[in-house]
Amino acid sequence: MKTPLLAALMLAAVPAFAAEPDGLVLPSGFHASVVADGLGPIRHLAVSDKGDLYVSTKHGKDQPALGIIALRLGPDHKAVQTEHFSSVDQGTGIRIYKGSLYAASGTGVYRFALGDALVPTAAPELIVDGLAATNHPIAFDGRGNIYVSIDGGGGASNCPDPANPKDAKPKGLKPCPLLETRGGIWRFDVAKPGQKLADGEHFATGIRNSSALAWHDGDALYSAWHGRDATAKTWPEYLTAADDDAIADEMFKVTKGTDMGWPYTYWDGAKGKRLLAPDYGGDGKTEAESGKYATPVAAFQPMRPAVLDMTFYTGSKFPRAFRSGAFLAMHGGGADGAVLPGGHAGYNVMFVPFANGRAGKPVEFAGGFAGEGPGARNTKTAAYRPVGVAVGPDGALYVAESNKGRIWRISYGE
Repeated sequence: MKTPLLAALMLAAVPAFAAEPDGLVLPSGFHASVVADGLGPIRHLAVSDKGDLYVSTKHGKDQPALGIIALRLGPDHKAVQTEHFSSVDQGTGIRIYKGSLYAASGTGVYRFALGDALVPTAAPELIVDGLAATNHPIAFDGRGNIYVSIDGGGGASNCPDPANPKDAKPKGLKPCPLLETRGGIWRFDVAKPGQKLADGEHFATGIRNSSALAWHDGDALYSAWHGRDATAKTWPEYLTAADDDAIADEMFKVTKGTDMGWPYTYWDGAKGKRLLAPDYGGDGKTEAESGKYATPVAAFQPMRPAVLDMTFYTGSKFPRAFRSGAFLAMHGGGADGAVLPGGHAGYNVMFVPFANGRAGKPVEFAGGFAGEGPGARNTKTAAYRPVGVAVGPDGALYVAESNKGRIWRISYGE
């Protein structure tokens, strides 16, 4: 539930014509400044105790590999030194833990020892290898464990039966064999290099497509991920377009054994219910087996805003209503390129308040990234698309975007 202070802060959001860079819209008292620009297709970011930024990258077929980007900031919080190092990319996840930088590749996780220099001088250690080639967000619990998320996949049928006729409606396999090596979260001993998937503990399951993983101090692990796509297009006899829009991106509290329901189910944010997926016999109304799957602590809908990263606020500079809450980077929906009158969801930074260990109602914290007018909230027209969030030792929130490779610093009271 939104606290009175949080509600007041959100209602007092700065209007679009205020002096914020790039037309960003922030709550009263907050200010954004540009840290760096032109970094290319960047993803997540981490901030060291010294205030140095480390950024993961993801290149396409015709784009050059960028590895990891390191930035040192000056007194004005702008980059005064920018370096590229290593060939580790395509994995999205990047964190700093006990003086070392951990970065995911498409198939593993590496550790770089950090010293006084901006760029690590020693060769990295390969901590985990042999993972399914996809994004791998990572998190640490402070007790010597690293958590690695592995996407399940996507598409109209999320775990297709290869024996199903090509011209037939998609049919899913149950049990889904993908869940043996992906579609979940694995826990590893961070002190042991050279581990394979079998060396880790299969901690949780039922994830479709996740790039957001974070540890909430004093609480638990949290994961946020993308809900199903094109369900109404494939099964118009069961779901309307509005039903499809209600299929949520989901945020979960994850404990050992948590099953988040993919590919057998999905969360209907309008009904507030977990429903059986059509490729597993669902009809848009039939509820999933009670008590078998986890209930999300927060659901983002309509139109799946494409949550890409998550961080909990650990600083002390923001007002108390924001302390310990979660900031989430929403990359933005509309991959089909359709320009809707009201725009697509996302293209913002959302905030989920936490009180007494319980998540409250999500609210928009920072908007305006796509540009002016609802038509800007589209993958082909958006000026900026938030993709990464991190809290610095100065208590500021850093936000990265993927279109132009821009990073902002959002502070309070400065």
